[in-house]
Amino acid sequence: MQYAILCYNQEDVVGAWSKEEDDAVMARLMAVQDRLAQQGRLGPVARLLPTTSATTLRKSAGEPMVIDGPFAETKEQFLGFYVVNCDTLEEVIEIAKELAIANPGVGSYEIRPVGVFFPNGVAQP
Repeated sequence: MQYAILCYNQEDVVGAWSKEEDDAVMARLMAVQDRLAQQGRLGPVARLLPTTSATTLRKSAGEPMVIDGPFAETKEQFLGFYVVNCDTLEEVIEIAKELAIANPGVGSYEIRPVGVFFPNGVAQP
């Protein structure tokens, strides 16, 4: 089963890291990613640009409205995600714990099973 690990943190805190701090966190995360890749368990990984670059299409009963910025005002923002292949929820929780150790501080990791959908019925490489 594929699981998405959604990464939330306080964007202003992460954005204030020095290049050295950011590089150190990324090196620790890369160690976890490298191991998962070697095991054939790592899918796509993305680090999102700041919410100031976000655009939201808000649905309504009438015409959808396009607005600048993230969907909701919160203390934590959605900053990126991992997709991992695991047999059990317990396995993906252990991976999320490793990511939390590699990237200490506040924030959270939301774990969600992924349902893969191919509109044309053909598996993508």
